Amino acid sequence: CIKYSLEVFLLSTEPRRLPPPGKLDFGYVPAGVYETLAHYEPGPIGILFHMLHTFLYVVQPNAFPQDLIAKLAKDKFGAIKTEYQKVSVCAIYYEIGFLICAAVGLLFAVLMPIVGLFFCMCRCCDNCGGEMHQRQRKNADCRRGLLGTLLFSTSLVITIGVLCAYAANQNLSSQVKNIRRLVNSNMRDLHTFVNDTPLQIDYLVFQYATAKKKVNYDLNNIGPLLGGRIHDQLDKEVHPALDRVLNMAGAMRETKEALENVSVSLEVLQEGTGKLNFNLSLVRTNINRTLNDPGCHDEESDATTAQLCHNIRQSISQLQISANFTRGYASLNNTPHMVTDQTRSVVESVQNLVDGIGNNITSFSKAFPVQKCLSNFTIAINHAHARIEDYYPEIDKMDFYRWIGCISLCCMVVLVLAFNYLGLLCGTLGYDKHASPTTRGCISNTGGTMLMAGVGFSFIFSWVLMLVVTIFFLIGGNMEKLICEPYHTKELFKVIDTPYLVNPEWKNFIPGYIYNDSDLELTAESLYSTCKENKGIYSALRLDKVFNISTSLNTTFTKDVVGQLNSVKIDLRGIILLEPEGKQNLQDFSEAGLSEINYADYLEEVNKGVTMVDLLSFARDLETQTDLMPRGPLQTALKGHIGTLRQIHSQQIIPMEQAMVSALNQSMRFLERTTSDLPNKVSEVLDAVKAAQDLISYNATHLINQETGKYTATIVGYFHQYIEWVKTSLAMEVAPCKPFSNMLDTAEIITCSFLVDSMNAFWMGLGCSTLFLLPSIIFAVKLAKYYRRMETEDVYDE
Repeated sequence: CIKYSLEVFLLSTEPRRLPPPGKLDFGYVPAGVYETLAHYEPGPIGILFHMLHTFLYVVQPNAFPQDLIAKLAKDKFGAIKTEYQKVSVCAIYYEIGFLICAAVGLLFAVLMPIVGLFFCMCRCCDNCGGEMHQRQRKNADCRRGLLGTLLFSTSLVITIGVLCAYAANQNLSSQVKNIRRLVNSNMRDLHTFVNDTPLQIDYLVFQYATAKKKVNYDLNNIGPLLGGRIHDQLDKEVHPALDRVLNMAGAMRETKEALENVSVSLEVLQEGTGKLNFNLSLVRTNINRTLNDPGCHDEESDATTAQLCHNIRQSISQLQISANFTRGYASLNNTPHMVTDQTRSVVESVQNLVDGIGNNITSFSKAFPVQKCLSNFTIAINHAHARIEDYYPEIDKMDFYRWIGCISLCCMVVLVLAFNYLGLLCGTLGYDKHASPTTRGCISNTGGTMLMAGVGFSFIFSWVLMLVVTIFFLIGGNMEKLICEPYHTKELFKVIDTPYLVNPEWKNFIPGYIYNDSDLELTAESLYSTCKENKGIYSALRLDKVFNISTSLNTTFTKDVVGQLNSVKIDLRGIILLEPEGKQNLQDFSEAGLSEINYADYLEEVNKGVTMVDLLSFARDLETQTDLMPRGPLQTALKGHIGTLRQIHSQQIIPMEQAMVSALNQSMRFLERTTSDLPNKVSEVLDAVKAAQDLISYNATHLINQETGKYTATIVGYFHQYIEWVKTSLAMEVAPCKPFSNMLDTAEIITCSFLVDSMNAFWMGLGCSTLFLLPSIIFAVKLAKYYRRMETEDVYDE
């Protein structure tokens, strides 16, 4: 029976092994490309903007008044009335730099026309340089050169300022043309968002098929998977016992072969012994007959010969013969098939459950009003875009008027510069150092007149320019410090996110307005930051508050599927490791008496020689004695017998000795080694098989439950992977809300980078030019005295 089981084991196939469950590949969520690049690089004019920001920081280094603004907004500016003094102090402290600069500007705007008026009246009275008389001084040329250089340098500074103002003005006009491009780009991104979102959601729903396919695959292969795991765990305990049975069966087979070899060897030795005994007897008889020759008994013969014959007769008496189970493996490997048969109904139930979950996922996706919301959003986008398009002509018209106004302001400064440069040119070219003040040429006189004209226009325009600069400074500077800069540092979002700011009952106004749950951690800053990172709107708006996919899917699946798989009952009592016939064969083998054989006596007999004496030595001794005999018939006959003995040794003795030493000796030693302590060995093998059989029949329930739990966890894990992938995709890839942060960034670019920075750069350049009109007036008035033709001059008598 054991031999038959061994053949079955050798012919049986190993249980099929499937690859271990791995991570599911759901692919990549299809995503559109948003084209808006909400980043602005001003180019070379950025140097001017950087200088502007530095100047504003010097004017207003105070931190953003977040608490003050939040308090005013929370009280709807009622705190201005109730706490007027305190609010005023805080506001003045924050605006002190702007107020000082504005005061200087207003003072300039008020005093310049008054000073100009008194200056004109003073010159009409021949004072303040109005007298057409120039006193002669030794350093007149030096003073004229110095005044000309200073006026030219001042004019250069004014020129740089007006060029900066002009560049800022042109920059704003050129950037206004980019507004349409930016707006259209944002609108296209919003349409991309609307169009791609349904496709992305459908892709999430469709990828359930990936998890479903893997689950069905594992369910259809529950035998190799679950049964294979059970087999592997049982194999750790059962396989060593079966190996011992198999080894014992091999020992039985080898013992049988050794016994058969001993039997064959004994038969060969018995047959050879008979032939050898006959041949030796024949040789002995022939030698005795030869020794009966008269030459050995004749008293008259040689005494030596007679003695040799006597010796040979005594030695010939020495010419005599001296010596006398594996069916357990196949049954264990059948575990996967048993599991497949016993779990067929459970597998069908779970597969039906999986199909139902797929239908539920589809229903969940349709229950959420995505399409309706996106349709309404599309209508709103189109309506907003149409309204924005209607404003473009008005924007262009307003920008044109603004451009004209700014150019007019720049032209006021340019007019003054023109008189200054022409006055310097005419005065320098027409100046004749040999001419007296009253005889100066027309060109020189024209230069002086132009310088005075520039002075007059400076008084006329400077106060207007300074008034415009002050207004632009207050508006643009505060917009930069109160809107643009806090937006970049996100302090503006902190004001908006101030608890109970919009509604006294809402801690956070966004979730309070959307979900009526103001305690939810959803702020304007977090919403903007999430969209800025191009994450999904699901995570940005915390839509899990409304539609929690993890709760909806996980609870249903885990409860139902785990319940079905936990009902799996697997009975392994049909696994028989060793049949009763096999046990009986082992017991019969141990009781066969092989261990009681006296192998030492056998080996002692085997190791003896075949004959009592070494036949070759006997033949040599006989030949030695024969050679001492005289030549004759006796010697010849004895030599013939000696040849016969040598022939018997080579043809019979040597093969028999080889048979006894090689085959019989090895077989006997193997039997001695194999059968030592045989009953105890067989008893240990039977005990090991019984323990393994008891493990399978009575104690495998815990192992089955453990492996079933692991298999269930694997099946559930596929759905958990799908749910986690859906959650991650919804949070990171589905409906990425970058367009909404881009809209805010675009509004910031249009407001701050295009409008505020350009406006601030304009007033900074124009203000610089206006301020330098003061030294320009002084230098021009003093220098005109050296260019204009005087009515009188100093006359010195010799």
